[in-house]
Order: sequence, then C-alpha cells, then structure tokens
Amino acid sequence: MGTIVVTGGTGTLGRHVTERLRGTGHEVRVVSRHSTPYAVDLRDGKGLDAALEGAATVVHCASTPTGGDERAARLLIDAAGRAGVTHLAYISIVGVDRVPLGYYRTKLAVERLVERSGLGWTILRTTQFHDLVVRLLEGSARLPVLPVPAGVPDQPVEVREVAERLAELAVAGPAGRVPDMGGPEVRTLEDLARAYLRAAGRRRRVVPVPLAGGTYRAFRAGGHLTPERAGGVGTFEEHLERHFARGAGV
Repeated sequence: MGTIVVTGGTGTLGRHVTERLRGTGHEVRVVSRHSTPYAVDLRDGKGLDAALEGAATVVHCASTPTGGDERAARLLIDAAGRAGVTHLAYISIVGVDRVPLGYYRTKLAVERLVERSGLGWTILRTTQFHDLVVRLLEGSARLPVLPVPAGVPDQPVEVREVAERLAELAVAGPAGRVPDMGGPEVRTLEDLARAYLRAAGRRRRVVPVPLAGGTYRAFRAGGHLTPERAGGVGTFEEHLERHFARGAGV
C-alpha cells in the first residue's frame, strides 16, 4: 500500500503507531522535529516535501497545546496534495465540538481542514490518554494536598489501544469520521486521584475544588466522554502498575 508517514512519530501516541505499522510489515517514515532523516518542524514545513515523496498515507499525530496546529495542518495538507498522498488519518479528541477549551477548538478547526482537504481522510476521536491523567496528577501531588476539579468525570484510555486502532484505520483506507473511542470506565477525577496516590504510595488529601466558566461546566456535564463507545480495555490501575514498575511513563 506504499509508504506511510507518521507525524509526531516519536511522541506519546506516534511512536506506538509506528511500532504497530512496522510490526505488520509496512514501510514507515517518522516525521518530527528531531527524527532522522526526516527532521521536520511542521510550523514552517521545511523538509515536508522530501518526507512525503512517494508516500500514500499520512497519519497525523503531531499536536501541541501551545499553538500552531492549524498552520501545521495547512502546510501538511498542501504538501500531501503535491506528493499525491491518497489518505490522511487524523487523531482528535472526544468533545472538541462540545467543550469550549482553546485547544479543543483548535483540534476541531484542524478536523475541518482535513475534511475540506480534497484528500481521502479518516478522523478518530478518543478520550484522554492514561498518560495525560497521570502527568496532571503528578503535578498536583507536589502540593501538600492534591486538588482536582470538583465533580468532573473522566474516561481515560490506554494509548497502546488507540495506536492499534489508528494503525488499523491507516491501513484500511479513507473512512471519514469513524466512531469515537473511549476508555473502559467513567470515573470521577477524585477517584482517579486516589488510585494514583495508592499506586504511588503517597499520602495526600484529595481536595475537590469547584471552578467557574463554560469549560468547567462542559467537563462536569461530560462533554468529553463517550460511554456508549467504551472500546478500550486497559484500566487506569493497570496503567499505573506499569508506570511505577518502570519508574517512568508508558
């Protein structure tokens, strides 16, 4: 089916997507700012044409909450068109059309660019990765107490399972907007925080903190959840066990 390019191929999701595609015999080019030989900064697009030459499929995993995703997507789409790419697969987030968070709005804008790109496309939305929840809790646990937004549920999903699904979609060809994918359990952030503390062997009081604003209300209402699409299997506790056994992330 030709070469597959994975943007952000050294990141949390991209590296697992790359492993799965290579493990099934596909030729994969990893594109990121520090990869060799395809070191590309998507914010300026330099080197994109060479990275995409002869590629049939692009899996777009590169993303950052610090800004620039829309410009990067435009440059990628333009280069993909020049290279004759026939399939662009994009990973997005459940609730980007329901939660008024700036990063979510950007992800939704990139979805629209992909849909209007003129390329064959696939978009998969998933809930938050276990890794993200752990990073947030690790940061909060540096305080004498562990504060979490009050009344907010979450449905974290195992990144390896998302990578497997995204790799399958990349190989299968353009499918449009596919069903969302969520983790196996919807739990409160307080509950997840206590699970983290137990696994870490740390003693902290979990303090639910009421917040204000439309984003908080949307999260409280579960705008970022997809309980009817709980396709993930791996639990938060299983992720924590691996996390602390290795002394690091995934």
